[in-house]
Order: sequence, then C-alpha cells, then structure tokens
Amino acid sequence: MAGSDRSSAQPASCAEAGVPIRDAARAPFRTRLTELFGIDHPILGGGLMWLSRPRYVAALVNAGCMGFVTPRSFDDAPAFAAALRECAALTQGRPFGVNLTLSGRGGGNDGVLASLDIALSQGVRHFETAGRAPGELIRRIHDGGGMVIHKASNLRHALAAERDGADAIALVGMEEGGHPGLNELPAMLLGALAQERLQVPIAIGGGIGHGRQLAALLAQGLDGAVIGSRFLVCDEIETHPDYKRHLLSCDEHATVTVLRSLGNTWRVLRNDTAEQVAALERDGVRDYADFGDLLNSRITREHCYGEGEWQRGMVSLGPSIAFADRIAPLGDIVAMLLAQARASLDHLHHTVCAER
Repeated sequence: MAGSDRSSAQPASCAEAGVPIRDAARAPFRTRLTELFGIDHPILGGGLMWLSRPRYVAALVNAGCMGFVTPRSFDDAPAFAAALRECAALTQGRPFGVNLTLSGRGGGNDGVLASLDIALSQGVRHFETAGRAPGELIRRIHDGGGMVIHKASNLRHALAAERDGADAIALVGMEEGGHPGLNELPAMLLGALAQERLQVPIAIGGGIGHGRQLAALLAQGLDGAVIGSRFLVCDEIETHPDYKRHLLSCDEHATVTVLRSLGNTWRVLRNDTAEQVAALERDGVRDYADFGDLLNSRITREHCYGEGEWQRGMVSLGPSIAFADRIAPLGDIVAMLLAQARASLDHLHHTVCAER
C-alpha cells in the first residue's frame, strides 16, 4: 500500500462532503487500516503477554476490531495450536491475528518461526510483529499469504520495517505499558512525525484509553489506535477479580518505568516488585541475573494474574488505565470508546461548519 493517498476517517468539511453534521459524526470510521484488515473499527488490541488468549482476542474481533493471540502465553506448541482453534470457533470464522515478537536476547527467537508455521497452518493471515530486524519474518509471512503490521517505538525502526515490506506500522509512544524501548517521545508526536515519512497505514499506541484520543488521531489523518491497558478490565481478560478491582483504583500515576539503564525500559504497575527492581537499578545493578526472580514473568502470571496478588510480579501497564471505571464486557468498552470519539468529532464538525 506504499504511496497510497492518506485519508482521515471523517471529511474535512461538512459543506464539501454534503453530509449533515450529526450524520457525519456517526458515519463509520473508514481508514486504510480498516480496509487492510477488513475490520469495522480502527482499533487494534495489542498483543498482551499471558493475556492475549482466545476469549479476549475473539471478543475484540466480534466487536469489529482486530486482536492478536500471543504464542508466548502458552506452555507449548500444542497448547498454542489448540488456542487458535478455540479462537476460530469463538469468532465463527471471522479473521483474527497472531503476535510474533522477536527477542533481542540470544536464543530468544527459536520458537518464533515455529509459531508462524502453526498459525499459518491454522489459517491465520493477520500478524502483528515486534522487535528489531523483522525482514526475514515479514518475508515468511508474505510467502504464507499473510499481512503484517509491525510495531516499533521509534521512526528509524518503523522506516526499516516499511522497507522490509511491512503492510502497516504501529508506532508506540513512551506512554506504552510494557516495553517502549528507549523512546522518550509521546505517541501523538510520533504520529504527526510519521505522517511526513511513512507511506503505509499508521496506527498509534501508548496511553490511549478514551474516545477523545481516538478522535484526535483520526482527525490528524492517522489510521487507527492500538489499545492495551484500557482493555485489562474487560470481562474476557482471564485475570483474578482482585487484580481487576485494583486496576479500577489506579490513576495516571499508577505506573513506573524501570530498566532503562539496561537498555530495556519497562513500564509497569507501581507495586512492591517494581520498587525493588528500581532500588537495585539505582544501586548500579546492570546484570539481569542479579535481579534474581524479580523479573520472572511467570511470577506475574501465577501470583498477580492468577491469584490477585497485585504487589507481586512485573506487571506491564500504561497510564491509560486511569480511564477504567468498571469491569465490563469488551464489546461495551469498545462501544463507549466509539461513542466518545463520535461526540468529539461532532463537536469538531460543529466548530468547523459554524464558520461556513
């Protein structure tokens, strides 16, 4: 899709489009991303470690969005393949995606190509990739008849992925829960810069949890949003109720970044484990082994997600959790985001068209 005309989700002028203000604000949000993925709404659920499982991903797809199952959320290849079959049954044939994350550590990518082969064999054709140097992975996906949105935290890597053939780019800002890399730029600034340099469809992630933000990026001419943390309180996310209830008490200051000095910035829930990691980092610890089990993600899976002990584990989380006000079906959350976006665009159209 390189070289295609950039288009926003709404007409720039009500008068030029011949559409009444109220109708224009409620028109479908059609972007290059919705066309590429064949989805109703320009919303992608980011791949969540341990949590992007069939019920959650299927709920995204059935709400008209796109979701990605994460192979690393499963103990072995047969369990991953079974999850893909379950997801296909829950979506009743509607397409869903798979996240493939390339690790920067030696030997960390041994299972990525195997996961790709399993996904292709199960009929998956939509992929979210992440990590550096994705060229070979993108080529293999294309050879299998798939399409790729590559997630990057800076423009240099995004441009490289575009050259490698990525069909779309997801740019994540410093607000992203999880691993935003060494990026210090906010999501909306990255989006504005990307429009000057990238030709493929662009989605923006990091700190997005309200429809006003979705409206803002669409009005800017971007193609979609990547949302993760805001969805953590949906019914379909398989975590302990006590953890979800704690998330409802979180505000925009409930996260902290650690491990920047190791070149691996991680935005997580501010809890006892994160404070211990930050203290060791301040003391000069620079070897992963010296953190012991503090960085072991299985502790997060077993104790925080599994038992509701939110003080235990490194729990990826972004500040958009501040918008979470209740535990609800994911479809309801998506509907609320869309209603908020339309209300914002309605206000914009009233402002623009009042001058005509």
